[in-house]
Order: sequence, then C-alpha cells, then structure tokens
Amino acid sequence: MNNLYSQTQLQSVFGINCVALVEGRPRVLDLKQMLEAFVQHRREVIARRTAFLLRRARQRGHILEGQAVALANIDAVIELIKLSQALADARTALMGRGWESETVHMLLEKTGSDTCRPDNLGEEFGFREGLYYLSQAQAQAILELRLHRLTALEQGKLIEDYQSIVDEIGELLAILASEDRLTEVMKEELAEIRSRYGDERRTEILSTQEDLTVEDLIVEEDLVVTISHQGYGKTQPLDVYRQQRRGGRGKAATTVKDEDFVEHLLIANSHDTLLCFSNAGKVYWLKVYQIPQAGRSAKGRPLVNMLPLAQSERITAILPTKDFSADMFVFMATANGTVKKTPLQQFSRPRTSGLIALELEEGNTLVGAAFTDGHCDVLLTSSSGKAARFKESDVRAMGRTARGVRGIRLTGGHKVISLIIPKEGGLILSASERGFGKRTIVTDFPVKGRGAQGVISMKTSERNGRVVGAVQVFEGDELMLISNLGTLVRTGADQVSLQGRITQGVRLINLRNDERLVGVERIAEAESDSSSDEEGERGTDGEEGGAEE
Repeated sequence: MNNLYSQTQLQSVFGINCVALVEGRPRVLDLKQMLEAFVQHRREVIARRTAFLLRRARQRGHILEGQAVALANIDAVIELIKLSQALADARTALMGRGWESETVHMLLEKTGSDTCRPDNLGEEFGFREGLYYLSQAQAQAILELRLHRLTALEQGKLIEDYQSIVDEIGELLAILASEDRLTEVMKEELAEIRSRYGDERRTEILSTQEDLTVEDLIVEEDLVVTISHQGYGKTQPLDVYRQQRRGGRGKAATTVKDEDFVEHLLIANSHDTLLCFSNAGKVYWLKVYQIPQAGRSAKGRPLVNMLPLAQSERITAILPTKDFSADMFVFMATANGTVKKTPLQQFSRPRTSGLIALELEEGNTLVGAAFTDGHCDVLLTSSSGKAARFKESDVRAMGRTARGVRGIRLTGGHKVISLIIPKEGGLILSASERGFGKRTIVTDFPVKGRGAQGVISMKTSERNGRVVGAVQVFEGDELMLISNLGTLVRTGADQVSLQGRITQGVRLINLRNDERLVGVERIAEAESDSSSDEEGERGTDGEEGGAEE
C-alpha cells in the first residue's frame, strides 16, 4: 500500500495557493475571503443571467403581444392584407393604424405597460391613447402567422403563452429588484447541485501527511539472515526451505569459499534493526531490508559495503530489535567468559561510525547478546560441554565502555559458545561439531553463583567433538542447522530426543568427512513450512547416537 501511495496517484499531496481575481486584481485570500468572493461572483452570474433571460422574454412577449392584438382584430387584419399589393405594403399598413385589444389592455394594466417592451423599442409603438400600434417585428410576425393559429383553440393557447411570458418577466424583474430574492435563487441552485451531484466522499482529506521513507516502501516479512565468517551477508525468504526430518542432507544455504563458512544465522523481520557487535567491541546499526536478498547459492554482499568496518574488524554477534525500551537491557557474553549488562536505551541513537559497546582485551570476542528485563536467569554454555546458570541480578548495569565481570570460569583453552536466557517451558538444545545433539530440560541446570565452572550440559567425546551451539527451543519449534560448507537442514525440534545433561545426543545432520557443524538457530512454530522433503528424512547410516554415561 505504501508503494501504491508513493508511486501512483492513489494518494496525492498538494499545496493550495489561494490566489483569485478580485475586482480584476489578483489577491491572496483566506478562507472567509474566498467564500465572500465566491458569493459575490455567484450574485454577478445570476444577475447577468437574469438580465439576459429578461431581454429574451421581453422580445418573445413583444411578438406574442402583437399576435394577440391581431387575433383580437382578425377580420380587419385579413381584409387589410387582402387589399395590399405586396408584403411590404401589408406590413406598412399594419403599422400605420392603431388597433383595439381589450385582453392585452387588461393584462398590461395589471403588469405595467412596459412589461413586454424591448429596451430599444421606440415610444411610438405600443398602447397610445387607447390604441395599440404595432412595431415592424410584430407586423412581420403577424404576416408569418399560419392559418391554423386562427382557430379558437390556438387563439386560447396564444393568450396562455402570452400570460405565461408576462408572469416570467415579472419573476425576473423581482430577482433583479431584490437582493434577498437573488440570494434565495443562489441557495436554491446550490441545493439542487448538491442533490444532483452530491455523493459520499470516497477520499479522505488529511490536514497533515507523513512523508514516506524508504523503510515505508519495504514489505514486512520474516527473512533468514546469514553472515559468513569473512563478512558476506544476505537475506532469504523463510519459506525457501522445506521442512526436513533430522539426519537429512539438506540444501545449500550459501556458496562459500574453501576458507570461509557461515558464522551467523538468524530470523528477523525486514523492518527490524540489527545491532551488529564487532570483535573490536563496537556496535553498528543495520536495517534488515538493507541487506540484499539473494538465492541459496549466492555468496551475498560484503558487510564492509554496508557498515564502516575498520581493517581486520568483523561482526561477531547480531541482535535484532524493533524499539529501544527504557526498562530493557542488552546482556552480552564474551568468549573468555566475561559478561556485561547495559541499558538498551544507550544503543538508541545510531551513529554511522558505530559506538563502543564494551571494552575487549586482545584475543577476546563477543559470542552472544540478548535482551533482558533485569530479572532473568542467564545460562552460559562452553565448548567443553559445560553450562553455568546464574541470576541476571548478579550483574549490575554498566555503561557502554565498561569491560564487564566474570560470568563463567573456563579451563583448557575452551571458550563460551552461547548465551541463553531461559524461559518457562523451554528446552536447551545442544549441538556438537560432528552433527549430534539433544534436548535437555532447563531445570536440569541448577542456578549457581556467577563465575562458577558450571555443570555438564553435553558429553564431549571423539564421536561428538566440541560443542558448537546451544539454543532454547519450545514445543513445535523448528531448527536450522548449518555447516562450514554451507549445507543447511531445516528440521523440527520435537524430532530431537529429550535426554539428560550427561549424554551424547542423537544425529541432527549427516555430515561429510570434511564437514562440520558451525551453527544452530531456532525457528518459531508460526514460521514453519509443513511440507517435507522425503529425500532427506534420515541420514545415510541411520545412526541414532544412543546415550552414554
């Protein structure tokens, strides 16, 4: 609709320059002055029209008046015409004498002797000393009178026409003589126009109009946003991928170079704002619709063409948002186990050059960010298969430039892989780099103090490899799994087994020998596509990966 408003005449914005000719001079008028000028204009139109109709009616009445006089003296008129040698002689004879007409005399006594008298008619014509003297136009009309008009019926009709024209002349004279009567005529005409042409308004007139921006012309839809390790980004419609059962081969989500792989995958609305956190501790703003859409096999557009990234700077975390509420926070976690909580409003004013989100020491990166309300629990999972759960209130709110505090204690070169805000009814789905995973009840992870090593979340082994992803899922949710080679599988979360913390899980995606899982993303139930791909129902080896202690 916004595109129709912007690109067509379905909605128009125009200014009104209230200039009018008043008494022959151009003037800028306000509304009251415009109405006054219009009323005056209508008065002039009606007065001129009435004067024109009066002249025409008098001319017609003058002819009828002469014919009525002739009919009153028909025998004498016929005898005079018979004795004439030519038409001109007959016309001169008719004009050369006076005629009696009691009917015309009575009518003119009621309305006035000048009622049907044209403006340019001489004084010698008309009633004079009780006799009526015909003008040249009247005499000519009498000579052209047809014989059938001599019947009694036609004579009566002619008198009626004459009476009607006399009444009409009286009404026209009344309009010209009275301002009030002229105003009544104007009102009657405007009311008639309204009744004849007036209908319900089909358009809406607004006193103000919001300018449509580029964002207003973008259709709101859910998109899959993918960002590769080397900084190529693109979006794709969510319904591109058909649902598959776990273990399927999947479809290619993107084409990447041998040394590149997809690092970020999320579901966002086209009008959402992406808070893009970089490895340098800065945050950038990017609208989802600003990322170009591309096919599954397309590489995408470099982020350096969309964001002012410095050399060697790359995006490590992306957080979509619609608004910047005053009571919300951005909770961040870094790879070395540091956490930080900052009010969301501190990110409400975008800068093209970016803002500092947190101070990072060399070698540390941001691995997760989430919105919180100040009363949530926080669950950090590490690549060693351990998870630490603590209360958000254990972390005080800090400014954007603060370094943060310890959230989980790490050992053996492991790092934090995910930040989760547990919710009621949610399950923690963990996935390893070999393509295995499981669901675990949130309550299996006890709440401890901040800075602990945590408890086992998934058994790591040579079969599983390190844990690469952990997301919170709910009943009916779907998952998107993506490998370092760009293979993507969309599957229902309910198909993944529900197991305890100290287990290895089941196969989620069938990987090639040179392939490993690098990411897992939750898709809400409302976004799912009910169709299925039979070719990818199960893995080629059918391995279920039973639980081990």
